[in-house]
Amino acid sequence: MAIPSKYRDGLMESCQGRLIATVDPTDNLLFVYPLPRWEEIEEKIGALPSFNPKTRQYQQLLIGRAAELDMDANGRVLLPQSLRDYAGLEKHVVLVGQRNKFELWDDETWQARNEQWLAEARSGTDQPDELLSLVL
Repeated sequence: MAIPSKYRDGLMESCQGRLIATVDPTDNLLFVYPLPRWEEIEEKIGALPSFNPKTRQYQQLLIGRAAELDMDANGRVLLPQSLRDYAGLEKHVVLVGQRNKFELWDDETWQARNEQWLAEARSGTDQPDELLSLVL
């Protein structure tokens, strides 16, 4: 996978191209974090009480399935097969910037989710209160 040039320089500067990819436990996509940001998140996840089975499950999924990625000078990274399989990544993928991380989607799944989300947004139901206060 190649990181778009609009992100490449910033990632090389901020984390020397070192990234962490892990699963999203609620959907078939991957989260990709710059290493310094991942270290903060890993610390928070690891500090959660592991005696709760659900918390332990999230710790095992997020930390246990995380893989370090090294971006080359052309912005390419090699994803482990297990992560590609989890997210159903075949030929076409979509990298979505999400402020402090990226989401990596299979293109067909991304397009289907977008159609679903747009239909839900147009219906006006189930809008979180936080969104109602935004003026876009």
